[in-house]
Amino acid sequence: MKIDDYKLLLKLNEIGTIRGAAKAILISQPAVTQRLKYIEEYFGEPIFIRTSKNLVLTPAGEMILDHANKIITEEKTIKNALAQSSGEVQGSLSIACSSLVSQRFLPSILGEYTNAFPKVTIDLVTGISEDIKREHKNYHVCIIRGEKLKETVSELLFEDPLYIFDTEPFPSNKLKERPLISFKSDDSMHELVDNWLYHHQQRIKPIKMLRVDQIETCKQFMEQGLGMAVLPKSVSETMMDEYPHIPLQLDGNPVTRDTWVCYQEGVRNLPQVDQFLSAVLNEKFL
Repeated sequence: MKIDDYKLLLKLNEIGTIRGAAKAILISQPAVTQRLKYIEEYFGEPIFIRTSKNLVLTPAGEMILDHANKIITEEKTIKNALAQSSGEVQGSLSIACSSLVSQRFLPSILGEYTNAFPKVTIDLVTGISEDIKREHKNYHVCIIRGEKLKETVSELLFEDPLYIFDTEPFPSNKLKERPLISFKSDDSMHELVDNWLYHHQQRIKPIKMLRVDQIETCKQFMEQGLGMAVLPKSVSETMMDEYPHIPLQLDGNPVTRDTWVCYQEGVRNLPQVDQFLSAVLNEKFL
């Protein structure tokens, strides 16, 4: 059994389908099926029951998955210990990153990092900050939006001002009534917008809400004239010359979506983590 086999089992259990796991790890569905068949033959027990909707762990599968978790954890531990003692930057680096940051900023950072330290194995998870916060202890580094993680070392990367956009002007002398398009985000983002709307209800009144899954979809809906959208500067700066917009402000201060890098005390003793954090903290984001 290889480490990749154990990782495959964990991915199959996480996603719940062979097709989904194959897509996530960028190999063909038949290859995943064949690999799972080999692993089950190796252990002599079925690991999953195949149903019409998803994969269900068998009792034997639960024991094997527990074993897989231990093997992968031990592998990471020994790699990190070797990296720390050798002085060479190697080992594993686990990162959980907000979807917006991972799309907009992380590729260039990781590109330079992997070129400089090719022996480092990177495990990257992206998603909503709220979900990352719940699982933050499973990662070396978390990059999140909104509130910082109080039980970690948290350093501010940048403040991201919010703007409300539309294809129609924002009149200063009458109430603007338009649909409001929002994208899937954590509660802190929605609270910022709701609070600003409450303090500006004499000027802007959403007549209905349109909710979409991603920020890019939200932008496209706004561009098609379907309504207003509140967007951070980091993804909307190129739109400012083309579409009417106003900054979100309260008491003369900009309403911002803060981005933090968070990590556990002592994790910078690992050279691969320290080098990545240095790269992130030296980046000019906006």
